[in-house]
Amino acid sequence: MQGLFDFIVTPVESRYNNTKEIGDKKLILNTEIFTHKNVNRNAIVLATPKAIKTKIKVGDEVIIHHNVFRRFNDIRGEEKNSRSYFKEDQYFVDIDQIYLYKQNGKWKSIDDYCFVKPIKSYNIFNTEPEQPLVGILKYTNGSKELDSLRVNDLVGFTPNSEFEFVIDNERLYRVLTKAITIKYEYQGKEKEYNPSWL
Repeated sequence: MQGLFDFIVTPVESRYNNTKEIGDKKLILNTEIFTHKNVNRNAIVLATPKAIKTKIKVGDEVIIHHNVFRRFNDIRGEEKNSRSYFKEDQYFVDIDQIYLYKQNGKWKSIDDYCFVKPIKSYNIFNTEPEQPLVGILKYTNGSKELDSLRVNDLVGFTPNSEFEFVIDNERLYRVLTKAITIKYEYQGKEKEYNPSWL
């Protein structure tokens, strides 16, 4: 079966990423269904849309919007599936809800997004662990707007343009391509930042 405009996907492992293995034990991090940070964003493509031409193929792993697998409580307090739900472990996903896809072991960004890795703060007066609005470009969509940039370039982006994702145990920000505002030169003090909870 194929959707006309939508992909059909299934979650990698389960709908939620709310457990962490510590040694030989599993720790449950969250028991609430509405917390978006614990919703699984990794999916496998089961079918591509008939009416859309795309580089994404059946079997590719994709990073999707957090509301696809999420469950909600309606106004009566009853638990409901998201509007993307099709049937058991199958969901419809619009092309606008896919941010990255993996082919031949490599992640590729699509449409208007790129992914940036935050760096450790090097400002002694900053109380935050990471340098604000600066990061290392990890995945790009190859758009003309980023022609002068390459993967691993140090870039700056506009405030409130970043959205956090964890991809392959690495914390990254999804940033709109047009929100990348500057390319910095490395000064030798920049180090990637990964929080201890990963």
